[in-house]
Amino acid sequence: MSSPISVTSEVGNLKSVLLHRPGRELESLTPQYLDSMLFEDIPFLAQMQSEHDMFASVLREQGCTVYYIESLLEDVFQDEVQRKLAVDYLVNTSQIFSPSLKQIIQEHLHAADASQLVAFCIGGLLKTEVDDKVRHKTLSYYIRDTFPYYIPPLPNLYFTRDPATVVGGGVSINVMKTESRRRENWLLSLIATHNPLFASTRIHQDYTAKSSIEGGDILMLSDKCVICGSSARTDVWAIEGFAKRMLSPIEEGGEGLKTVIVIQIPYTRAYMHLDTVFTMVDRDAFCMFPGIGSAVKVFSMKQGKNDTLDIHAEPSLKQALKKALGVPAVNIIRSGGSDAIASAREQWNDSTNTLAIAPGKVITYCRNVVSNEVLQNNGIEVLPIRGSELVRGRGGPRCMSMPLCREKL
Repeated sequence: MSSPISVTSEVGNLKSVLLHRPGRELESLTPQYLDSMLFEDIPFLAQMQSEHDMFASVLREQGCTVYYIESLLEDVFQDEVQRKLAVDYLVNTSQIFSPSLKQIIQEHLHAADASQLVAFCIGGLLKTEVDDKVRHKTLSYYIRDTFPYYIPPLPNLYFTRDPATVVGGGVSINVMKTESRRRENWLLSLIATHNPLFASTRIHQDYTAKSSIEGGDILMLSDKCVICGSSARTDVWAIEGFAKRMLSPIEEGGEGLKTVIVIQIPYTRAYMHLDTVFTMVDRDAFCMFPGIGSAVKVFSMKQGKNDTLDIHAEPSLKQALKKALGVPAVNIIRSGGSDAIASAREQWNDSTNTLAIAPGKVITYCRNVVSNEVLQNNGIEVLPIRGSELVRGRGGPRCMSMPLCREKL
């Protein structure tokens, strides 16, 4: 099993991608936990899986190899040592305070094979799954809170964009903002460190001093420049740590980039990541939600002296993009066109969260009719997919995919 891991643009021909097919972890969602699990509604899992399978099929039809987190993780867990370490991590990072209960859960997980352990890592461990093994009941057994899991599930994992990002020839293991997603970056770290697919890949982690940075805020503009969104999910301290690492030469542990562009967007749930309002759709074209136009601030960062960053405010987003790309002009396509109502409605359903699979060719949700027509009128080929259930987690095709390899432009 081998494949080069390299991403130096947002729009180069997509050769391989990492997905996660939604599974039993979505069945954990109940109304009282929607907010903490970052959902607005409870999806219909069977329909969600059908939509996700269609997404994967479109990718394959376009010549892209599809890998799944669950399969790569199962490969890692063929190693007995890695299974044991994973069990210890799951138990020690969960809210389990009784030593005897910890031991019972550890024994239960140690008895699992590689496939079953993957299911626990992603789908969690229900309290009812070990009740028959608890011989000496403690007070916590009789007086329970309503949360039914000892090890919580990861219902957001199908948004594989966020916990890790390929930058150049390296993989950045990101740090998630919310408690409900923090185990995701551990899973991606396991895969990047121990799966043969990543054998020759540089791994970047522990550079943020535990402040958060998520993949929806990282856009590869070119082989010399990456864009970072300053958003509700990505902290400025993490951006600085990311910039220092990526601007460092490869021989010094970085990726040798020349510039990091920072785009500050409003810090709200509706615009949780930069890619919910701004994505690249062609070599010199971008799709952007016009509702944030006046609020956007843009900065550029380059490597300074003595481990510092040279930071400068840019006069405009267009100017910063033109300079970084070395092109005479860029086209910023307004999602929803001139229809303010359609633009706002469709942004909520991820009209700007496009996934480029080649220059000028993108996957979008078919429900965003007006925005898709605007893209087509601007010369962008649109491959629409269904997403009535997938969108309930507030993410689109870009959110649901982690590119592993793109052809260089």
